[in-house]
Amino acid sequence: MYTVGLYTLGCKVSQYETEAIGEAFEKRGCVLSPFNSKNDIYVINTCTVTAESDRKSRQFIRRAIKQNPDAVIAVLGCYSQRSPGEIAKIAGVDIIIGTNDKLTVVDKAIELLENRAEREELPYSHITDVNAADFEPMSIERAPRTRAYVKIEDGCECKCTYCAISDARGRVRSKPREDVLREVKALFDSGIGEVVLTGIETGSYGRDFTEKYTLADLIVELDSLCPHGRIRLGSLSPELVGEEFVSKVRNTKNLLAHFHLSMQSGSDSVLRAMKRRYTRERALENIKRLRDAFPIANFTTDLMVGFPGESEADFLDTCDFLVKADFLDAHVFAYSKRERTPAATFDGQIPEEVKRERSAELIRRKNEVRDAILDRLLKAGAPLLAIAESLDKDGLLAMHSESFVEIRLLEKLGKKDFDALVGKWIIVVPVSHGGGILYCEKL
Repeated sequence: MYTVGLYTLGCKVSQYETEAIGEAFEKRGCVLSPFNSKNDIYVINTCTVTAESDRKSRQFIRRAIKQNPDAVIAVLGCYSQRSPGEIAKIAGVDIIIGTNDKLTVVDKAIELLENRAEREELPYSHITDVNAADFEPMSIERAPRTRAYVKIEDGCECKCTYCAISDARGRVRSKPREDVLREVKALFDSGIGEVVLTGIETGSYGRDFTEKYTLADLIVELDSLCPHGRIRLGSLSPELVGEEFVSKVRNTKNLLAHFHLSMQSGSDSVLRAMKRRYTRERALENIKRLRDAFPIANFTTDLMVGFPGESEADFLDTCDFLVKADFLDAHVFAYSKRERTPAATFDGQIPEEVKRERSAELIRRKNEVRDAILDRLLKAGAPLLAIAESLDKDGLLAMHSESFVEIRLLEKLGKKDFDALVGKWIIVVPVSHGGGILYCEKL
């Protein structure tokens, strides 16, 4: 039995793909093993969203080679798709596959282990035209956590000026409706407490279908098919959750009241330069629509600082938007110049020191907004529904509420008690908060 070490960099879509690859290896009789162990096969599923992502991808490739120079080293994903030549220069890499046909790594890696003479012509490279590709059939039968991610869409056609992902992932392709329904239902039937529907541009689900069928239609159908299954949504572009979307999903019973909107900036001038497809006012209008439909909803977001040409006034607009939108949390990151993107050639590149200062200030402000939300929850004292996930280092039960508030249960649990609760939805009441965590007692 061959041992396989898997490592994923990047988004939830890549994490899902790695889990599907792992299950495929197991069906071939292989054993999944910690990545840091000495394994027969290593698979590194890469990311290229920033220059730092590229660097970390190379770091983990070299780590795998060092751990076992005789292993088959397979490199997949977005960095492979955009920069296969850079990866091929790393001595010891055997397989390079882009963002399509990822499951072919299983047969190819085992073939190379069993026919080592073929490795003389390596690296084997399989980089396809992602704009001509169909959705790659892929599914999972289980999840290692209480929360399962299900990839329902691939590709992005936004062509934002800063982003390399549309090149790496290609056009929008959607998983067939029947396949999504079957996979999600099977996961709920296996005991998973929550399924997150995710994609590169999740809100564009169904755009490539011949008959009109949208993400909202899928949510409504899943709500009916899986009456006891809680559904959460992956990252959404703010313009895609408008009036039609809200009117369709507002009466669902099991769509969780948490929405992650990939905002990027709160400045209209920066949004125009990025070629985003919304204004700050449109985003605020759609947030209000969702809050009216889901009164307990919380929102999280991604915010970039230091985009070329971003003035101090632009940055303050983003700070103001953060407060107006009342985000529970924000992933704050600095603009990273990506080769072969328009923004890399823009005038007004922002110094790194300014990016660091703006990042620190935006993080400070988003923590203030988060703490104000937790203060309101504590003052209201209303019960919250939360899913039991894991034990933290202090033996407290770590949970997330349906609106994605991070929670700890103020009761130390033994393994037996934890095993009885994990994956279950529990009603709790807030007692205190600190460090972004709401401490609760079981009702």
